[in-house]
Amino acid sequence: MPAETTPRTYGNWRRPRAAGLGPLGMIGTIVMLGGIILALLVSLVSLRAAIVTFVLVALVTAAFALRTADGRTVFNVLGVRMGWSLRRSRGSHVYVSGPLSRRPGGRFAPPGLLAKVDMLETHDPSGRPVGVLHHKGRGLYTLVLACEAEGISLVDSGQVDRWVGAWGGWLSRLSQEPGLRGAAVVVETAPESGVRLAAEVLPRIVDKAPPLSRSVLEEVVNANPVTASETKVYVTLTYQPPRARQRPAAVAEQLADRIPALAAGLVGAGTTSVRPLSAVGIAESVRTAYDPSVASRVAAAHEDGGDTGLEWADAGPAVTLETPDHYEHDASYSRSWLLALAPRGAVYSSVLRELLQPTQDIRRKRIALFYRPLPQAAAARMVEADRRAALFRASSNGKKQMNARAQAELMAAEQTAQEEASGAGLVEFSIMATVTVDTEMQLNHAQALIDEQQASARIQLRPARRTQAAAFSCTLPVGLLPWELTLMPQQLRDAL
Repeated sequence: MPAETTPRTYGNWRRPRAAGLGPLGMIGTIVMLGGIILALLVSLVSLRAAIVTFVLVALVTAAFALRTADGRTVFNVLGVRMGWSLRRSRGSHVYVSGPLSRRPGGRFAPPGLLAKVDMLETHDPSGRPVGVLHHKGRGLYTLVLACEAEGISLVDSGQVDRWVGAWGGWLSRLSQEPGLRGAAVVVETAPESGVRLAAEVLPRIVDKAPPLSRSVLEEVVNANPVTASETKVYVTLTYQPPRARQRPAAVAEQLADRIPALAAGLVGAGTTSVRPLSAVGIAESVRTAYDPSVASRVAAAHEDGGDTGLEWADAGPAVTLETPDHYEHDASYSRSWLLALAPRGAVYSSVLRELLQPTQDIRRKRIALFYRPLPQAAAARMVEADRRAALFRASSNGKKQMNARAQAELMAAEQTAQEEASGAGLVEFSIMATVTVDTEMQLNHAQALIDEQQASARIQLRPARRTQAAAFSCTLPVGLLPWELTLMPQQLRDAL
């Protein structure tokens, strides 16, 4: 009898912190020290002016020091509020499309962040159609891969560990992908439409079948949409070509040639098959997210051996309304959440299982995991800077007075530096969640379910207040990367 093995645990993730005094960060520390010097110089001229200067510097420094649980400063919070007020004053929180709208062409184009996205279509080396999303405003291109994921029920721990190892290796290799800006995994769950089961069972019922047998089969078919669920897994990869003036069609062909190598790595990471989504497939996934009622019609079209022929220009909703705490679209209501805190300590590979599982009381749920692989040179600089910052905070009060949290941060930074030096990749990650229900009253119930599931996942999610429309779009399998959508440069955000 084989000896029992201890389940493997995973962890040691942490948010990098810039060097600085306490929670101020680099910019806050510079502002504080520069303000003190300025107040001293002003005091040579006027004591009253020096006091006023010192008070102003203290207020600005406090704005850098006061932070939320996920590290946002007062300036971040005020920026979101000002952006929401500006959108409301312009009326951009309301979107209307279609023939009776003022939109050019009278079509149902996707709104918001997807308004400047075009659809290209090419073929991979196997001849399969491949849809490539072109983000014109940012010069980015996105591939979308549909995966058939295997479950972990009745799977031994050794196989799960091999899957996790293969997934980690695939993520590590992404840092060597030329031009890759980021990747995302979108897990979408929804009640089964029942179209496939009905098409499989009902035509097989013969006319001479006993009434009892007929009633049992019909009851199973009718109850299937209530009791069964479907899970779809998408992997999106967003690239920026090295030459900005390349033809979009040529870039799409180059990206399609990379699909076999990318798919081969995913097959060994717990998926049975990987295929690229066509332009119609991407449009169908977006259209179904905005209007879940069309899911049965999409499934019926696929069951007949074809597709809907839906174009990207018609994949959007007819009407949307963004509010501070939810997003209304085509008679549906959605609420989105952002990752505030990652799990502390070590976790098992099944930590997100309950969060990713289908929920019968929710019409549609999407969990998006974002990954930003860092190039080796940038990873080495970031790890060393994080290590020096942790060492400075741990030794600022003397070795004897080092608190437990500072010591834990130093140990984690040292371990990360050693692993990176030995060849491990460095990846930044985040999580976003979106649930869609039929009525506004069901949003509170959905909130309670997400609160329960995030507790089991040992993470903390916060509602995307005043950014519901953007968060909804980011959880779609279209390759929108949150860090590419901000106006503030990455170096400045790291210094904060």
